This record gives sequence, structure tokens and C-alpha cells, in this order.
Amino acid sequence: MSKLKRMEPSAKEMKEKKIYRKWGLSDEEYRMIENILHRCPNYTETGLFSVMWSEHCSYKNSKPVLRKFPTKSKQILQGPGEGAGIVDIGDNLAVVFKAESHNHPSAIEPYEGAATGVGGIIRDIFSMGARPIALLDSLRFGELDNNHTKHTISKVVAGISDYGNCIGIPTIGGEISFDPCYEGNPLVNVMCVGLIEHKNIQKGQAKGVGNSIIYVGAKTGRDGIHGATFASEEFGKGNEIQRSAVQVGDPFMEKLLLEACLELILEHQDFLVGIQDMGAAGLVSSSSEMASKAKSGLKLYLDDVPQRESAMSPYEMMLSESQERMLICVKAGHEKDVIKLFKKYDLNAVTIGEVTDDSMYTLFYKEEAVANLPVDALVKDAPVYHKKYVGPARIKKFAKLADFKPEIKNAAEIFLQLLQQPTIASKRSIYETYDAQVLTNTVVLPGRGAGVLRIRGTKKAIAMTTDCNARYLYLNPEVGAAIAVAEAARNIVASGARPLAITDCLNYASPEKPEQFWELWTSADGIAKACKVFDTPVISGNVSLFNETSDKSIYPTPVIGMVGLIEDIKQITTSEFKKVGDEIFLVGQTKGDFNGTEVQKMLLGRIEGKLFDFDLVYEKKMQEKVLSAIQKGLLTSCHDLSEGGLAIALAKSAFVYELGIKIKVDLPKSWLFSETQSRFLISVKSKNKEAILQHFGDDIAFLGRVTTNDLLSIQTNDEKIEIDIKKAKKLWEGAINCL
Repeated sequence: MSKLKRMEPSAKEMKEKKIYRKWGLSDEEYRMIENILHRCPNYTETGLFSVMWSEHCSYKNSKPVLRKFPTKSKQILQGPGEGAGIVDIGDNLAVVFKAESHNHPSAIEPYEGAATGVGGIIRDIFSMGARPIALLDSLRFGELDNNHTKHTISKVVAGISDYGNCIGIPTIGGEISFDPCYEGNPLVNVMCVGLIEHKNIQKGQAKGVGNSIIYVGAKTGRDGIHGATFASEEFGKGNEIQRSAVQVGDPFMEKLLLEACLELILEHQDFLVGIQDMGAAGLVSSSSEMASKAKSGLKLYLDDVPQRESAMSPYEMMLSESQERMLICVKAGHEKDVIKLFKKYDLNAVTIGEVTDDSMYTLFYKEEAVANLPVDALVKDAPVYHKKYVGPARIKKFAKLADFKPEIKNAAEIFLQLLQQPTIASKRSIYETYDAQVLTNTVVLPGRGAGVLRIRGTKKAIAMTTDCNARYLYLNPEVGAAIAVAEAARNIVASGARPLAITDCLNYASPEKPEQFWELWTSADGIAKACKVFDTPVISGNVSLFNETSDKSIYPTPVIGMVGLIEDIKQITTSEFKKVGDEIFLVGQTKGDFNGTEVQKMLLGRIEGKLFDFDLVYEKKMQEKVLSAIQKGLLTSCHDLSEGGLAIALAKSAFVYELGIKIKVDLPKSWLFSETQSRFLISVKSKNKEAILQHFGDDIAFLGRVTTNDLLSIQTNDEKIEIDIKKAKKLWEGAINCL
């Protein structure tokens, strides 16, 4: 008996001591595996099943939820199922994009967790054959009132900026929010966007009997082992020591890997069969998924896997999530061509296996078969659970509460206080650490809703954004989720683009608890309804469950990443007021909607009550009218209304060039802070005033003009507010740093 086998528990011990439970497998799941194999799985096989049947890889708790989403439309070239989704933008070009979460790793090792989250999503994009052209992030943290949160933020931001900057991909947008529920469980979601010609689209497949499986990139170490399992369980006591589940990244090697893979894809389609990132669950997930999609089998020879640590076991090699690695299937006889190409980039490229026709997944180590099982058992046979769900008690409690109505004595004072709330305050000190202009295609920089990139060689540009107000979902998951999609679309439209599709990061608490699974179940209905209205199918994404610490769960937070197309760069629209004398208008209807808003949280210290009404049809109507006005050349600026309402939109639009405004609104002063949806703040040249009034009809209100003075002057029905713009801007820009 080998030394390795003496060290590892036997199949009998695995069963009798129920060691599999430590890896996230239930007793029933273990019995299912026994029935599939007609025997007890050995140590390595049990490890393979534990990661592939984890929620992170199998979606066993969320598949019934994901089936609700629309995934097809005339513009969609690739929906869910591959490394990323693909949307046609004409001229034989397409946009490839996806978002991923790296929440648990970032809670333990904020710097490496965030950095490797960036690296992983980049590999998903270039594995499709696309060149990554932009990054966005969506971050959630606890309140900025303790050293732990401050440390987490600084390290997460450093991890994102260091990795993205080193690899040379601009970070052009994102969002950051702060709420107590994220104190022990920050959310780090990263989105990557790539550009591709139709002819270069790749799939992660291993087909063709006798074709070779080649491992390329960094060597395999012991970092990241059971990362997928770790991401599929509650984060609580004891998890903070699971640092081995966190990977370590190297952006310089990633850059080499990116260029080598793209050269292979673009210049050697004649012998490239398939390519896939070694992401969650590492070598086992990439290899088994590539074989399963092709209805093939695989033989892998683990002695040949490049290793950076000594005496690694098959279990460790297969489950490691070491970064900067890809798996490639090439036609037999071309192995030396691939090895030569990657050697040029000073990268490992080693043949580690071959495609078979027996649909079996067989691993060899030291001339012994250490695993032998049906490949679909890992990829397709995981159980699918239909969890029980029930509405949380808080929803019933909130339904009985009277709507919150802020009592505001001094509107100017509230205005200035809101500008300094962390979720509203300027994030400039954060996003300026990111290189937003590398590659020189960035047209609209961070801080203005959607980021925009030109597409060289065409008149086109693409807009992209990430959005979600989780407070709304806390009050009403279904409506709040629909608003998340609508807000993303509103940001895209405000930039002059037509929304195309979405990716999502579904960040939720434990699906084992009926009240928390209800949040996921019902919010999926809201996302699905909104996507159908906006014709923005869900083409990629991920599910991140078990986001709770010591029984304290996060708000349901489905982050929506959206991409839109601008047909002509002349139509690119930004949010800031441009010129003295321009006329200012409010598009959409305003109501006294304060439950779940920034002003409620600031004044009460909490959010509560019924979420305000939201009409998807009216939202779509307003967006279509705004986009039409932009395409007709009528607008000089456009800003969607979100957190903080009209007051905050006015301030942000004035801050960029420090222009004054003088407006009069037929509203109570408190309604300046209402967060009624489906609204835009626009400005137009004086000559376009009548045309814009005719264009919008009853859905627009004239507010006033851009002025030469340094005042934000707002006359409401019950108070006149005058604020020094430079003072307000200084408070807004300095708030995060002060905290």
C-alpha cells in the first residue's frame, strides 16, 4: 500500500466516520453517490463530488430560481452555460460580459480575495475568445464607524486596483454601499466586459477521441482548496481560520496568460478545440465540465500536473483553486505547437490527459487509477432542491406601519447631511486608485452613472453599469429586484445607450432557512418581470448564498450588471450641467416615497415600512422617451434619480463644473428627498425648450436654469433653500476620507 493511501482515510473510514460532512455533503447526498458508483467513493472521489455538488458549482438550491429568468432574445449569441454571455452589437462584433462574487474570500483576506475575484472574472472573458476591455465593481460594506470595516475597505480597494491596473484593463464604473448587515460579510462583486468578433467565439469543450488536454499557466499549489465548498456555507465562527480556501493572485502572470490564450484563439483555430478557465473547484470543474458539455470522457495523468509544492496528493491537485490557470483541448498532434506558443510567454504548458469516448472521468496518479466515475455524475447529477419558503415576519410587521414622512425643519441642513452619507458621498478617493483610462477608449469616467467606452473602427460605444439598492429588497424583494434592473437600465439610457442584456450576482443568505429562501425566490420574479419589459435577458452571472455571519444575514442583494449600445458616439450623454443658461427639467412624476430611502435611514437610523409603488410599464415609457430625446439631439445632460432623490441629483449635476442653479419646484421641501422611481433630471439648450416640452407632454416639469452664481437655489412650496455650491461639494467629496 502506498504512503499516500496510508495517510488518507479509506473509503470505509470516509463512510463510517462521515468525514464527507466536513466537506459539505449530506448523508443523503453521500448515499446518492454510492448509488451512482455502486460502491463507496474513495477519498479523492469524495472530494471531487463535494466541490462539484456544492452550491457554488452545481446551483443545487438555486436552479429552480434561475429557471425563472428570460435568457434569449434576437441579440443574444450565447446565454448561460459558458464562461460568459455574448451579445451581438452588429458589424460582426459582440460584447462578452459576466459578473462574479468573491465574498467569503474577501471577508477573510480582503486584499487577495478581491484581487483574485478580478483575476477570475477576467479569465472567464478571454476564455470565450474576447479581449477584456473594462472592469466594474459592486461593493457592500458595514458602516464606516469601526477599524475592521475601514481595514476591509482599504484592502479590497487595493486588491481590485492593483490587479486591474497591473494587467492593464480600465476599471470604469461600479458602486459602493454601506449598511450594518454587511459588517461581517462584505460583498465583493466584479464585472468584466470584453469585445469579440463573431468568428472567434469559443466554447469550453473537450471533444474528439484522442485529442489532448493541456494545462497552461501557473503551477498548482495548495491555495484555494475547497474554495467552492467554503463559498457554499455560512460564514461564522471558525471560518476566519480557513485561509487555505483563499487563493493568491499574480496579475503579471495573468497578463501573459491572457495574451498567450488570445494568440492561440485568434491564430490557431485550426487545432484549438476548447478552452476554459480553472475557476471555482479548479482542475476538476474545468475538465469535467468541458467533457460533459461535449458528451465525452477524460483520462487525466496527475503526475504531469505542474506543481509548486512538494508531495501534493491527487485530492489537493484536483481541488486547488490556484490562480492564473487555463485548460485547453487541442487536436492530437498539435501539442508541441501549443507548448511552443506558451513557452514564448514564459508559461507552463503541459499535456495532462486525453479525450475518450466512454463518458468516464478517470484520474491516474503513480500509475494507479485514483478516481473512476461517470463524468456526468459530477456535472449533471447533483441533486436539485426545491426549498420551502415563507414570507419573513418583518414583511408582515412592515405592512402595518404607517408610511414614513420626514419632519424637516431645515431643508438646507438635511441636504448637506445627506451629501455626506457614505452611500451618497463622492467615491472619488476610491475610484481614483483605479486606472480608468488605460487602453485610451474610455469616454465617460467613473462617477457619472454608467461608464462608456468607444469601439475603435466604428461610430459605436458601449455603456455599462452595476446597480442594486438592497434596502428596497429588504422591504419588498420582488419589487426591489425589479427596481434594481430598472435602475441599471435608467443609468444605461441616461448615457445615451439602449439596454441589451444583464449579468447578475445573486447575493443572499442561507437557502436552508425558509424566510431567507423566500427572499431569493420572490426577488427572482421581480428580476424576470423587469428583464422581459426591458428586453434585457440574463445571459450570465452567479449565485452567492450563505452570506451571513453568526446568524446575522445580509440584505437580499441581487447586483445587476447591464450593458447597452450607443449607435453613434455623438449621442453619448453625461450627467453634469454644461452651460450657464441651459434649462433644467424633471422627467417623471414625484410622490412622497420615503420608506427604504437614504433620508429615512439617516433620520431614523434604520429602514422600515412598505416599499413604495413601482410601475414597470411607466418606467419603460420614461426610458424610451428619454432615449428618443437623446437620439434627436435635444439633451445636453441627463441624470437618473436614485438615492437621495431630486436634491442629490441636482447637486451632483452642478458639482462637476461648479455651476449654480436657480429652480422652483411645485413640491413640499421634504419631497426633494423622495426616491420615487422612473425619473430623470435633464438639461437642454434654451432653443430646445419648447421641443422638449412637446416631446414629454404631461411627464415633464420645468424647474429652472443653470446660473453664473455659486448657489444651489431651490424654492419649494414651503421653504427656499440656498446652499453655497463650493461648500457643499467640499463636504460631499471629503465625507468618505473624513470617516
